[in-house]
Amino acid sequence: MKAKTAIKPHMNKTRLLGDEFDQLAAPGEDAMKAGNSHILVVDDHATNRLKMSMAVKQLGHETDVAEDGESALEKLRGGRFDLVLLDIEMPRLDGYAVLESMKEDASLRDIPVIVISAVDEMENVVKAIELGAQDFLPNNFDRVLFKARVGACLEKKRLRDQEANHLRQIEFERKRADDLLHATLPAAAVEELKSTNEVRPRRFEEVVVMLTDIAGFTAYCEARPPEEVVGHLQDLVNAFEEISKRHGLEKIKTIGDAFMVTAGLLQPVSEPSLAAVRCGLEMAGTAPRLAAGWQVRVGLHVGPVVAGVIGRQQHLFDLWGDTVNTAARLTDIAEPGCVYLSEAAWRQVGPKGRGVSKGIVELKGRGGLEVIECTGLKEE
Repeated sequence: MKAKTAIKPHMNKTRLLGDEFDQLAAPGEDAMKAGNSHILVVDDHATNRLKMSMAVKQLGHETDVAEDGESALEKLRGGRFDLVLLDIEMPRLDGYAVLESMKEDASLRDIPVIVISAVDEMENVVKAIELGAQDFLPNNFDRVLFKARVGACLEKKRLRDQEANHLRQIEFERKRADDLLHATLPAAAVEELKSTNEVRPRRFEEVVVMLTDIAGFTAYCEARPPEEVVGHLQDLVNAFEEISKRHGLEKIKTIGDAFMVTAGLLQPVSEPSLAAVRCGLEMAGTAPRLAAGWQVRVGLHVGPVVAGVIGRQQHLFDLWGDTVNTAARLTDIAEPGCVYLSEAAWRQVGPKGRGVSKGIVELKGRGGLEVIECTGLKEE
């Protein structure tokens, strides 16, 4: 890239630090104790680079040098720098071009730049400031001015970095809170909670409620260490979450060894009872193939429910009503590895299902109800 602007030449470029450099470079008392900042010195004149580097080190900082704009950009992209001291007048790629390239690069645009220019070249300084430079130093700057402007730029960057870190931490905490909400609430409930600070309890019609539990779970727990039981239960729940999601059902909660899902509650699903049967059959077929070798019982019913979030410290989305109780009773009477439906749910499955009626079964707290065992689905 060529230099983009003719720069007014000056006669004393080699005396960039002026006559007071010896005072600045004297060992001592004024070195900044904080240190650890990394500053890039960019100048095509070797003497100036050396003097500027010594001045930077005297302030307690690390330094690196570049003899032209191209090597400066290469070093900037390959390392971490807190400040650039940039000469404007350089061959091939001048200071303006370096500033433009830094401004276009998201990884470099926030690095502060102090440009070096002669006092009588203020038009060059103004253009450099417009291109993104934070400050400038005259060629013959003294010790106090150098220390003040370098320190001010580094402090601004420190505060900017601190603010960016705080914003990243806020975003991390926000995402973690969202993840926790999504782990405990259905997606639609999370959105409502975030927008209104509540999930208003309401009645939903024609919701399919399906529960799955493990046959012989209590005896299994008593014969094995708790770590093994919990590990196998986690594997089962993970598998059930994937299966229910694939069939368009929403997980509501786990209750011990029971797993509750719904179809047609907060998100629409085509033929909810049929989707739930597909899901239940796959769950019943998957469980014995996992490490624990469990068999599960599945029960589902369709009808109205009341749903909402309860609790203030730990949000819990829950369902209430006869539909939930009936699905639970069907699960209780189901044979291991089987899917039991109420007659109302079976009517919605229609001719696509294969099933066997268990007749009128007395359910606790519900009375007589025709129960159908779904043995499979016809090919569609």
